[in-house]
Amino acid sequence: MDSKVKERIENLVNQHKIVVFMKGNKLMPMCGFSNNVVQILNTLGVPYETVDVLEDAAIRQGIKEYSSWPTIPQLYIDGEFIGGSDIAIELYQSGELQEKVQVALAS
Repeated sequence: MDSKVKERIENLVNQHKIVVFMKGNKLMPMCGFSNNVVQILNTLGVPYETVDVLEDAAIRQGIKEYSSWPTIPQLYIDGEFIGGSDIAIELYQSGELQEKVQVALAS
C-alpha cells in the first residue's frame, strides 16, 4: 500500500472515535451490509463518521490491506478495527458493541 494512502487511513481512524469505511455514507448507504452498520450506530444514537470508499479507489483497496480484512464495511472504534457487518450485528446483539462505544466516547 502506498504510504500516503496508509497515512490518510491512519489519520481517519485516529481522528474519529467511531468511523465506518463503507459504500455510500450515513445518509445514503449504497449496500445492505453498510446499511446494517449505519442502522446499528443510529440506534445507539452516537456520533460517528463515514468514509465512502466508492469515491476513492485507493482508500477502497487500502483499507482492506490496512485491516487485513477483505470486505467493506469496516467499523473502527477508538482506533481499533472491530469488523464488518456480521461482527457488528453480533456485538450489538450481545451488548459488547454498546460497551465499546461507551468506553470510546468516555475517553
